[in-house]
Amino acid sequence: MSEGKKIIAENKKARFNYFIEDSIECGIELQGAEVKSIKAGNLSFPDSFAEILNGEVWIRGLHISEYAFSSAFSPDPDRPKRLLLHRDEIKRLMRKTDEKGYTLIPLDFYLKNGRVKVNLGVCKGKKQFDKRNTIRDRDVERETQREFRRELNG
Repeated sequence: MSEGKKIIAENKKARFNYFIEDSIECGIELQGAEVKSIKAGNLSFPDSFAEILNGEVWIRGLHISEYAFSSAFSPDPDRPKRLLLHRDEIKRLMRKTDEKGYTLIPLDFYLKNGRVKVNLGVCKGKKQFDKRNTIRDRDVERETQREFRRELNG
């Protein structure tokens, strides 16, 4: 098996739209050729979120395209998928999401020792002025990097 961590997809929009308070690694329950499809990078999750129902964590809005070389019997690409967590981790997430304004957002999908994992973030939404501050900080950082390169190159 492969060692280490290989990132398949990252949710950059989540880091812009939310303050990430905490994150947790989850397994994901997949069917059929969904694993091969994810390894090929055929997934989309811009508006996906996770919710806790009956003591289980489900991810919604995750689209896994059908694998091109699979049989005719493939699962629905937009079906809700169950996330695999320990009971005490689910209880901790439930306490956090019961607070006002917190939600569970998938931050990235990656392979760890050959298994598909999801990094699930406990997030709070940013207001418009927070987003403007993020853009301003990013621009200032980019400008300082340019200045630094100019000084090095002469």
